[in-house]
Amino acid sequence: METLSKLSVKDLNLYYGEHQALMNISFSMRSKAVTAYIGPSGCGKSTLLRCLNRMNDFIPSCRVEGKVLLDGENIYEENTDCIGLRRRIGMVFQRPNPFPASIWDNVIYGPRLHGVKNRDILRETVEKSLKGAALWDEVADKLHSPALSLSGGQQQRLCIARAIAVAPEVLLMDEPTSALDPLATARIEELVRELKKEYTVIIVTHNMQQAARISDDTAFFLMGDLIEFGETRDIFTSPRNRKTEDYITGRFG
Repeated sequence: METLSKLSVKDLNLYYGEHQALMNISFSMRSKAVTAYIGPSGCGKSTLLRCLNRMNDFIPSCRVEGKVLLDGENIYEENTDCIGLRRRIGMVFQRPNPFPASIWDNVIYGPRLHGVKNRDILRETVEKSLKGAALWDEVADKLHSPALSLSGGQQQRLCIARAIAVAPEVLLMDEPTSALDPLATARIEELVRELKKEYTVIIVTHNMQQAARISDDTAFFLMGDLIEFGETRDIFTSPRNRKTEDYITGRFG
């Protein structure tokens, strides 16, 4: 595994109006590894995740101070190309959100948006992306069927295929299995382990067992603070902070 950091957060503070939601967050996420964000509801996990590709820009009351470094470059510089940034840092949301179009059209949406018109390239992209999302074998003969006809787990894997179709470097996943049944959840977890071979993966999860199963590093948040960050096995077996231990052992949360 590479140990270089792909993304780093330095002295990050985030405000919604007068309310401070993230407080002086600093840590680095390893390249081609899975980093899990854990903590109780409202602790800032998803808020921080959205900072990493500037999705919070769409919230008028939101203000971010500090730095998010992608390969050492601060993505909050004024001249940042946010469309290009979101191509490099893809996102998969909590609930599957395929477009009301065919499976094919869902996967090629991003490449088309970025100017790819060649049919052969699009065909190759669809096959590669669906294989990368472990969905090709299930849909290869019905690419022009409605995406919404797929099961919930298949729809989420389609959303992963759509995200990786533009060849991102980082994949953000905001509780990607919370709306899925246990079998579909297991498929997504297996997929995440495969995805880290090519992508840096950052996943928000309420499920501590899931974090323990699939992540290399874990960050524990509480009330907008980063309480502890380290290798997952250390966080779960010998946490340094009492609050981390209390949360992991179920004393609160």
